[in-house]
Amino acid sequence: MISQNPRIATDGADLPALRRAGKQDSPEALRAAAQQFESLFMNMVMKSMRDATPQDSPFDSQQSRMYTSMLDQKVSDNFAKRGMGLADALMRQLSNNAGVAPAADGAAPGGSAASLTSAASTASAALARQTGLSATPPDGPTPLEISSARQYPPRPGHVQAFQDKLAEHANEASRSTGIPAKFMLGQAALETGWGKREIRGADGSNSHNLFGIKAGANWTGKTVEVATTEYVNGVPQKRMEKFRAYDSYADSFRDYAGLLKNNPRYQNVIANSQDASSFAQGLQRAGYATDPNYAAKLSRIIKQSLSA
Repeated sequence: MISQNPRIATDGADLPALRRAGKQDSPEALRAAAQQFESLFMNMVMKSMRDATPQDSPFDSQQSRMYTSMLDQKVSDNFAKRGMGLADALMRQLSNNAGVAPAADGAAPGGSAASLTSAASTASAALARQTGLSATPPDGPTPLEISSARQYPPRPGHVQAFQDKLAEHANEASRSTGIPAKFMLGQAALETGWGKREIRGADGSNSHNLFGIKAGANWTGKTVEVATTEYVNGVPQKRMEKFRAYDSYADSFRDYAGLLKNNPRYQNVIANSQDASSFAQGLQRAGYATDPNYAAKLSRIIKQSLSA
């Protein structure tokens, strides 16, 4: 018989306990497992919210993050104890998939371990589809790519439209470089103002230059000359500069990927590209842009607009 007041699971390390509870052939075990899952889900939501919050506050530290994590765990615990209806929904799903009808008093009768495991997988997949959280196990495909499908919660219209237009090209460049697609998409958003300030020629033609790459002496392709802002000793100055021009956005992403892969100054950017802040700071240290706030702006866009 499982305890009527089990410890609430708020971490992946508690999943074995959930599986053991699900194997106990009793309504109480099923109810406890459903409540544990509700708590685990709430903690995942809290963590996702924290990950989307900028971490460059002067008060941010390892200690503050630890106490914040403890607070989130306690809040998730309290939510689960009060109940949000998820446990009840899981009870109905698990009971139906196990091939038995709920008892008259609302408690779900037990089922075989195999049936409950299958039902749990079905419910988990359904929940993942509804929330946008991945049900893929840790040893599944690496989450480098981004999808053009709408996310949950929905993103602002201009963000979603920008992602829909460029996701395919960002994913291709990600496979080539190993840099997460959302990092490159975030940089394109920063350079173009989410597509509102793309570099155009004097005749209004689109250069398709999403990353503000200038046309140096070795560039033999098309160019456009436009006014741009450069920072000299931290002071902004307007200048006329030549920029590379491409036939398509796909070409822009390919050229950008080639620049980062083949130019030695960006080797550390590639090596530290699994963290948004490290990626942004690496670009600034390598001299990608003269704006002293470039890294902070890029990191903020990635974390606030493109995470999850």
